[in-house]
Amino acid sequence: MSDMNRINDESLENIVGGALRTVQNEAVDYANVREQPGLSSKVFFTVNNGQQVETTGNKVMRDGYMWYEIRLAGAYDYGWISGSLIGY
Repeated sequence: MSDMNRINDESLENIVGGALRTVQNEAVDYANVREQPGLSSKVFFTVNNGQQVETTGNKVMRDGYMWYEIRLAGAYDYGWISGSLIGY
């Protein structure tokens, strides 16, 4: 991931590692979680609206969106989700 502009500034959009956030996609009832940050990255898994995810603190700006590395609350699957799809 050395080619990515990884941002670890905890003040950025008030999202820090270990924070629980709720998935909120107004267009459909789920959100795609991708293998890497970016719209062209393969979808790794999906999460339903209302489901909680835990942020790791890793953030990357890509394709006009801030992407957050997350894992499902209580699980071990990690992936990347657009910040526009997680609530505060």
